[in-house]
Amino acid sequence: MLNRRQLRIKVLHALYAYYSDETRDTSQTQKLLFDSIEKMYDMYLLLLMLISELQDAAITRIEAGQDKQMPTEQELNPNTKFVNNRPLRVVVKSENLKKMAKERKITWGENAHVVKHVFRELLEAPEYIEYMESDESGFIYDREALNRVFRKTIVNNDMLQDWFEEHSILWADDLDLASSIVLKTIKTITEDMEDFEILELWKDDGDDKKFVSRLLDQTLNWAPEHDKLISAAADNWEFERIALMDRLILRMALAEAREFSQVPLKVTINEYIDLAKYYSTEKSGGFVNGVLDRMFTSMSEDGTIVKTGRGLIQ
Repeated sequence: MLNRRQLRIKVLHALYAYYSDETRDTSQTQKLLFDSIEKMYDMYLLLLMLISELQDAAITRIEAGQDKQMPTEQELNPNTKFVNNRPLRVVVKSENLKKMAKERKITWGENAHVVKHVFRELLEAPEYIEYMESDESGFIYDREALNRVFRKTIVNNDMLQDWFEEHSILWADDLDLASSIVLKTIKTITEDMEDFEILELWKDDGDDKKFVSRLLDQTLNWAPEHDKLISAAADNWEFERIALMDRLILRMALAEAREFSQVPLKVTINEYIDLAKYYSTEKSGGFVNGVLDRMFTSMSEDGTIVKTGRGLIQ
């Protein structure tokens, strides 16, 4: 489900937790890493289920209006564009989603107040109003509108964000990642589908699971050796003066370059520059770029880093 960049982020979070904890228990950090990925999968399913719950809330609102003793014209002839959104209806009827939710024992049942709050704010959101008032129609338009409403309104709801943060400390940094996977899933829904495929947590070959485990382990195992190399390559910066996040990113990059012989160095350096830009200081991208470039060149020349496979042999 998670791509390699997202898996690197999860490892980075686990390393930050490890070095922030005085006990520095490697086995607990490994457990935290995999628990975090499992919980993120639950968040992904909950967000898909929330979309379904919002349709149910819309239907309930329509029925309540029609059941009034003196309904208005608008209540007698409600706008059903949202409840009839075709990709949304595929999500609502998905047996795959229901089966997975049952297996993992996740539901919005005890947190209906969150769903109701999200729905009330949805009704006032510009993206929702624009969609409901638009004369455009068609499956592609419905799918794009659903994604737009989800991306700009639903996941930005303050109560929803607070609920996730309070419900699990492991969800504090996961909403953006989980939301991007929901959007990717919705985009796979086509007009001829009666159901859609829930993305698997791990690939069948287990490569991603091994990647995560090895990257964490080797980053920790090689840290003392790599810290000396980083200090020597960092333009005479004292190692302790380098920001903790930059140190973690450099350690991860070195471990990946040495441990995964079939990952091109260019891919590794670009990935960790991006992580530095996002998770560290304004100047971290350039700093990480310069240090890794010097170290990768030196370590490739002395044979510490060896790449194998087509197009990777130096």
